[in-house]
Amino acid sequence: MQSKPKITFTYINKLALPALIAGIAEPLLSLTDTAIVGNIDVNATEALAAVGIAGSFLSALIWILAQTRSAISAIISRYFGANRLDEIQSLPTQIIVINLALSAILYFVSIAFVEFIFKLYNAEGLILNYTVSYYKIRAVGLPLTLLVFSIFGVFRGLQNTFWPMIISITGLLLNVGLDFVLVFGIEGFIPAMHIEGAAYASLISQVVMAVMALYLFIKKTPFELKFLWPFNTEIKRLLLLSLNLFIRALSLNIAIYFANSYATAYGNNYIAAQTIAFQIWLFFAFFIDGYASVGNIVSGRLLGEKDYKSLWKLSVDLSKYAIVIAFILAIICFIFYIPIGKAFTKETDVLDSFYGIFWIVLLMQPLNAIAFVFDGLFKGLAEAVTLRNTLLIATFLGFIPVLLIGDYYGLKLYAIWIAFTVWMFLRTIILVIVFRKKYLVNTTI
Repeated sequence: MQSKPKITFTYINKLALPALIAGIAEPLLSLTDTAIVGNIDVNATEALAAVGIAGSFLSALIWILAQTRSAISAIISRYFGANRLDEIQSLPTQIIVINLALSAILYFVSIAFVEFIFKLYNAEGLILNYTVSYYKIRAVGLPLTLLVFSIFGVFRGLQNTFWPMIISITGLLLNVGLDFVLVFGIEGFIPAMHIEGAAYASLISQVVMAVMALYLFIKKTPFELKFLWPFNTEIKRLLLLSLNLFIRALSLNIAIYFANSYATAYGNNYIAAQTIAFQIWLFFAFFIDGYASVGNIVSGRLLGEKDYKSLWKLSVDLSKYAIVIAFILAIICFIFYIPIGKAFTKETDVLDSFYGIFWIVLLMQPLNAIAFVFDGLFKGLAEAVTLRNTLLIATFLGFIPVLLIGDYYGLKLYAIWIAFTVWMFLRTIILVIVFRKKYLVNTTI
């Protein structure tokens, strides 16, 4: 039988650090777009708002469809723990094909209704034009992103975060370089492409990452990139798991939609400030997710081995590590509070709005850390129903009521970020209580 490594500090970090680097690549792409677009010479505030709105919608689509990454990771890790990978040989390619088909359909539907969609975000005039232009280019890469995420899920299930890290670093560095070249141009060689340049930079990076992912899938996994018929017996469970995670991601993105829609309605300066704050929030989330992903990767394996004591210990250790990381990041941001804002824009009104709420974003990070860790654990355990119900409660009984009350009293961006804090508190407390009741009891068996 294949021996499995013990869950030690060294082992956790061996998985977490590459996953952390791979995880922050995606928000760093968005942060780069945000920072560069926010510093262009013409209509910077409108361009910044457009990147925030289009990026928010695109992230919603990706997060909803990318839940199959967590689903396939959970199933593969369980079979890996039980030494039965040969039974799911056909599964990865089948889910990759399904993902590509779904994302292609979603691309054509969203393009057909693109102006209508962004008018729902209260975008109009120049902001609407920029948003539509940026989205039409970025959205071409939607199927490629889903392909990469599916392959990342396979690697995670195999307890391997190294190759996803290499792919993500390559995409990040390429995107940053292309952002500068295509947005600002090179005099006499490449014309400045403004906001469309940022979109093309992301798209080219997605193409390169997809090619790398396919190559490494063929060379570095025990699976074949060959669609086999009939469907694997696990495909039904994987799709059901994915469906519940889809609903979870949909409710998550409803909260984000309301936040951006209300911020846009408050005015250009507010949605620009909200874009900066939310991109930083996402960066923190994906940074901390490096440790949360270890829960996703390892918990399924431990469940397959029926090692409940190690599972409980894993939850405690990951929570401690994630909280420490969150505190360090928050302290660094407090120290560089003013320079961080100025890195994204020089518009005084935007900076005033941003600085007014940035402290809330930072103070909520330790709370976020615990929520993200238990998100990862429950994904690895294939507890999609618990995750679904938690997000439905947090969004519809927490975020939206608090946002509406805050908006009624004219709190504007404060209302949005107080609502986000309540949202994360509910996510944290529900998952911790359920996990404790369900899995702590097994440590005595």
